[in-house]
Amino acid sequence: MSVSLEVSEYVAVVRLDKPPVNALDRETRRGLIEAFDEISERTDIRVAILTGTGKHFCAGADLKDRPDPGKAGDFLGHNRLTRETGNAIRECAKPVIAAINGPALGAGFGLMAACDIFLASEDATFAMPEINVGLAGGVSMLRTMFGRSFTRRLFFTGMRASAAELYRRGVLDEVVPADQLMPVALQLAQEIAAKAPLAMAYAKQAANMMDLMPQRDGYRFEQNFTMALSKTEDAQEARRAFLEKRSPVYKGR
Repeated sequence: MSVSLEVSEYVAVVRLDKPPVNALDRETRRGLIEAFDEISERTDIRVAILTGTGKHFCAGADLKDRPDPGKAGDFLGHNRLTRETGNAIRECAKPVIAAINGPALGAGFGLMAACDIFLASEDATFAMPEINVGLAGGVSMLRTMFGRSFTRRLFFTGMRASAAELYRRGVLDEVVPADQLMPVALQLAQEIAAKAPLAMAYAKQAANMMDLMPQRDGYRFEQNFTMALSKTEDAQEARRAFLEKRSPVYKGR
């Protein structure tokens, strides 16, 4: 399998495992969709980490698996699968941490953009290089992370940007030595997993919606969530635990 899923202590680790560079073909995309759909429904998972094996996060689309322009519908089907790969991550009911262990190029950069929190190793690099092979990449993904000028510079030139550059621009949350990447990601995941699962599910929905809504409407939307959550057993347990100076025990209801 080109995608693996491991679960321990409410944390799922999804690994791209398609040597040598974890390029995305249709089988790998289907594996990612299945993994994140499974994560959304499993009650023993509260947060996920997406990373790659070897020295690459994901080198982008596998050019050996391009759609056949002579086969009616093949391009449309390929493009739909491409869109749904990112959507499965973005719409996952649980927070997703990107642990970028190496180059994240093209569609691999897009996978990162679909995640909630971005961590990277010091030797990670980032690019939308499709222009270099006569294609156009995902500017819609770049614009969620960068300002207008740098978005277009990346898009028009196919240049590679370092992890240090993305950290300087406020895109990456942390940049660490390669051997510290997964320990840091797991520590963050465990911190998130310790929160009330229902509240976290609502928080993920709210964060996604805030990308689309005006501030006034968005805050009203969030207030409705807060009102609904206040009636849950977990919220009552959190308040009791705070007053009793102990760690809460959540039940997800």
